[in-house]
Order: sequence, then structure tokens, then C-alpha cells
Amino acid sequence: SSRIRTFSFGGVTAAGAAREAELRLVFRAGRIVFIFHIMVINTIHWFRKGLRLHDNPSLKESLLGADTVRCVYILDPWFAGSSNVGINRWRFLLQSLEDLDASLRKLNSRLFVIRGQPTDVFPRLFKEWKIARLSYEYDSEPFGKERDAAIKKLASEAGVEVTVRVSHTLYDLDRIIELNGGQSPLTYKRFQTLISRMDPVEMPVEAITAEVMGKCTTPLSDDHDEKFGVPSLEELGFDTEGLSSAVWPGGETEALTRLERHLERKAWVANFERPRMNANSLLASPTGLSPYLRFGCLSCRLFYFKLTDLYRKVKKNSSPPLSLYGQLLWREFFYTAATNNPCFDKMESNPICVQMPWDRNPEALAKWAEGRTGFPWIDAIMTQLRQEGWIHHLARHAVACFLTRGDLWISWEEGMKVFEELLLDADWSVNAGSWMWLSCSSFFQQFFHCYCPVGFGRRTDPNGDYIRRYLPILRGFPAKYIYDPWNAPDGVQKAAKCIIGVHYPKPMVNHAEASRINIERMKQIYQQLSCYRGLGKGGAAVPLHPADFRTELPARPPPLLVCVHCCIFAPGRPFVQINYFLI
Repeated sequence: SSRIRTFSFGGVTAAGAAREAELRLVFRAGRIVFIFHIMVINTIHWFRKGLRLHDNPSLKESLLGADTVRCVYILDPWFAGSSNVGINRWRFLLQSLEDLDASLRKLNSRLFVIRGQPTDVFPRLFKEWKIARLSYEYDSEPFGKERDAAIKKLASEAGVEVTVRVSHTLYDLDRIIELNGGQSPLTYKRFQTLISRMDPVEMPVEAITAEVMGKCTTPLSDDHDEKFGVPSLEELGFDTEGLSSAVWPGGETEALTRLERHLERKAWVANFERPRMNANSLLASPTGLSPYLRFGCLSCRLFYFKLTDLYRKVKKNSSPPLSLYGQLLWREFFYTAATNNPCFDKMESNPICVQMPWDRNPEALAKWAEGRTGFPWIDAIMTQLRQEGWIHHLARHAVACFLTRGDLWISWEEGMKVFEELLLDADWSVNAGSWMWLSCSSFFQQFFHCYCPVGFGRRTDPNGDYIRRYLPILRGFPAKYIYDPWNAPDGVQKAAKCIIGVHYPKPMVNHAEASRINIERMKQIYQQLSCYRGLGKGGAAVPLHPADFRTELPARPPPLLVCVHCCIFAPGRPFVQINYFLI
């Protein structure tokens, strides 16, 4: 008979990496007859956006042949205390981490939440845990790519293998750009043309289960919760007194439940009708998915193929149109436009953004952000956003237009920052792209279409129930005046127990006059831009840089003094920079 003795020990590879190994000695008749040297593969999966176990190809691949796995989320305490992210977004993230930890528990594993900066954390973990392999989901955004390049370098120096897979987007964005001659497509039509030439979207990979985990285990200590537990909002410094319950609970479990509810709407998919806008549309829906896609609690590929399968069932195997995936593809388009543009969230130095002479008006910005404009439709939307972290996409259009080209003439960058703080589904690429689009700074030039802050809401919800829900001070106004209460007679205001200018503010601008002036401003800017578009044909952009403009809205459009800075990129031509002064 044989006896086997196993010795575990730490070692160092030729690359200087700490490793765990086993030496197995097989004894027969008191003599060593076999010696096995087995390298133990310890792996880390780094969760960032893809907070899920379904369709997680980088995690699944990292488990192959691995002996141990530790699933890590790195929480930067400095970022938590100083970033422009509000309490609702933090709550959604923490709930998503708690749900992920609960799912890992069912697999006899846990989530390791570690505080610090990735570049400081990983070198320590590589040594302490004797790591051989690191995996994570590909991040297409410029900051993420820069961060990941630094981590890859640290991993290489430590002799750690890195596994990266695309799963936050439907397509490989680098491939789209390659097909477009090395440039991001800047029109949605061009983007659709490019993806029609690509291979079909890859199928989701199987979810991580006990069978997928196999013999891979997670080393856990008795004090895991103290060392690596998910922190509370209070631990992160948030005051939770008076915080209402979450309208959008975070996590993969909730995301998958909502997906099934979403797919139950067979009539919509069968007829492919756009959901009709009404008062109920403005409220958070139990089938809403956008925050779950943003945090990666729901795989966009799973959603894509679930939609496809359902469409084929109800349409008898016919191929679905691209329009079925509209919101997913717009998301993809903005990711593609942003991936190689680190200034995508700024006006200056952004080659695809028209440089507008926006006003700087902190007081007006605060009134808009806090729901104190005096326009009930706008104020109700901003109140819902602050309370719940979500607003309907047409409500987003209304408040974005009001802030920028419609009424206040304030930069889209300021609105983007407010959405970044409050909106659960806001991410860097889609948030910035949407604001440039809605302000006619890029992607969209039909500046003469303006949303009326009175008429648009009235058409959507004639009775004003949405206003009454989020602005209870106006609850007593009849439907006739609830969108323009300043026009209500004194008797109506008294009966409603709300005097305009006392209990609720007067309108901060004259919409008809402000929108007329701003449309004229946009018209002049685009006319000047069109004069030079021929020079820049084939190039990325012909931006305009503003001189100083008056911040007060004048009675009539002022003459425009604009410094035109033409950056011309054309095939076969040298870089050309031209400056003009136009009256």
C-alpha cells in the first residue's frame, strides 16, 4: 500500500511573483517512489460595473483550472466622500453589492469589499493571497482604460495573468472603430451601418453555479464581515435620517425579476409599438431596467437575446428589426463615441462638441436643480429625480431643453453634473452624450424644436396628477391652472391655499421670449458653423469657441461676436488651424 504526504508552502516564481504550491510525496514500503509538484492557482475576480453572476465571461474563464477564487470590489473611501454622487446612487450600489454577496454565499463564497485605490490595493493582494490570475470586465471609457492599463502593468510585474472580456456592451467597440477607419462614428445612422457588417452579438455565457465553480473554493476567515463586509451608508458618511425607502432596489436578483416582468408585455413586443406617453408613464415602473443595465446587474446581452427570442415567438420566427433594440443601441452608440475621447464630458477640448457661448448663472442653475423654477412641470420632474433617482426619458428631454437651449441658456455640462449626482442610470458616456444631443451641441441640430414647459406637460397629463404627486403645495389648483398657476385669479390661488410668489415661486423666465432669443442664438451659431463646414469636410469637427457674452437675457438677440477656431482634419491634408473674428 502507498501513503501520500502533502506539504503546502509559498514560493517565488522566476518573475518574482509569490505563489502557493504543494509538494506531494508518495511513499511505498517506507521509500519515496513519486514526487509531485503542483502549483496552486489562486485567482481574483475584480467586480466594477458587471455586478452579476449571469453572463460574466471574464469570471467564468478565470475559474477554469483555478483552485481558489476571491471576488473583490474596491471602494475608494476618498471617492466616496468627495465624488459628485448622491445618496440614492450610493444606496443602489451598496444594495447591489449586498445582493451579489448573498448570491456568492450560496456558492460557499463571499464578496470581498476592500477600501483603497486599485493601484495601492492590488500589489498587496497579489503577495498576501499569492495570486496567479486576475480577471475583470472590459471598461471602454477613457478613465477606465487608463486605470486598467496601470493595473495590467502591476500584474505583469507580479507575474499575474490577466483575463479581460467584453460584457458591458453588445459589441466590441474597438472593432466598430476599426471598421470606421479608426474613428468613432458620430452619427447614429453610420453606427447602424457599421454594426450591420459585424458578426452577430455573442450569446450570453452560462451563469456561475456550483457546477461551474467545480472544485474552486474561497478561503474565508471568521472575521470576514469585519474585514471585507459591504459598508452601510452611515459608514460612508451619509445622513440617512428621513431617507425614504428605495423605489429602485439594487441588485441582480431584482434585475432578473424585472426582466421577466418586462418580457410579459408581449403585446408591445408583438406589435412593436412605442409605449404611449401618459401620466402613468412618468412614474417609476416595476419593469424598468435602466439602472440595472448601468451597474451591470443585468446583462445587456441577456436582455438583447430575451427580446429577440420573444419577438420570434410572436412573429413566427421573423427577424426582428434593429429598432426593437433602440435604447440598447443608443447606449452602444454613445459608448462608441466616447471610448477614445477623454474630453467627451466637456465642451472645451472636445472635438465633437460645438463650442457654445453659454451663460454662467449659478443662481438660475440652483433653481433648476432644486425644482424652484416656477414652472410646475419642470419642478415636479426635478423633484422626482431628487427623491427617486429616475425620470422618464421625455421628462429628461424637457428639463435638459429648459436648462440649455430652451430657456436658461446654461451649459449642458452643468446639467450633466446634476444628473451624475442624482440619476441612478447615469454613466459617463451615455450621460454626457445625451446632454450634448439634447442641447444641440453634438449629434442633433434641430434647435428650432423646443419643449414648452407648460404645454408639453399638459398634453402628457392633462389632469395634472403628476404635478400634485411631487408638488403637493399645488394640489389644490384645478387642472386648468396647475401647469401655469401664475395665471390663476387671486380667488383660485386663495382657494388652493397657495399664493404664487409667496408659497410657490413665480416663473423665473418668460418662456416665449427666452426661447425666441435662444433659438436665434442657435441659428446664428449654426449659420456661422455652416460657412466653414466645407473646409472641414471629412474631418471630425469644426468647433466654435465663444468670446464673452452677456448673462442677462436681452429684449432682442444681441449681435454675436464669436471667435471661430476651425480644427480641420482631412485625409491627405496637414492639420490646419484657422482663427476668425466674426460680427
